[in-house]
Amino acid sequence: MSKVTIVLLVVIAILLIAIVVLYFLGKKAEKKRAEQEEQIAAAAQTVSMLIIDKKKMKLIDSGLPANVIEQTPKMMRKTKMPIVKAKVGPKVMTFICDAGIFDSVPVKKEVKATVSGLYITSVKGIRGPIVVQDQEKKKGFRAKLQKKYNETYAELQKQKNDKDKKKK
Repeated sequence: MSKVTIVLLVVIAILLIAIVVLYFLGKKAEKKRAEQEEQIAAAAQTVSMLIIDKKKMKLIDSGLPANVIEQTPKMMRKTKMPIVKAKVGPKVMTFICDAGIFDSVPVKKEVKATVSGLYITSVKGIRGPIVVQDQEKKKGFRAKLQKKYNETYAELQKQKNDKDKKKK
């Protein structure tokens, strides 16, 4: 056999091994996630709260209790997480929000939230349904340039069409 076929066979074998390992790791992670969801559901409570503020911020800067920050893995401490500050009764507390419902959490509104410890899993409006406001995401540099290009291109096409109409 030539050297190229031997190298290709080795690469294919390594890729197959990697796929099998990732498959089993994924299954294991899926089981862990299911167990965690069960624990969260078992400890869930419904609480009425006034949402003061919501932001995506680092755990270290969030204002959560020190023991919560110490229990999180070191890599997770520096990643941005959805944080909600809310008034529950007379206390102002900081919660971690589920990423799936973070956009639907209304600011400066009273809601009934399903809370498991310091983790908000769902939100329902007390006085009517929750209206999700379309918040424009910050555009990156490339998106701004693309928009500007599209506008100028459309303008040039319009000018070209006007010239063609005048010629006819």
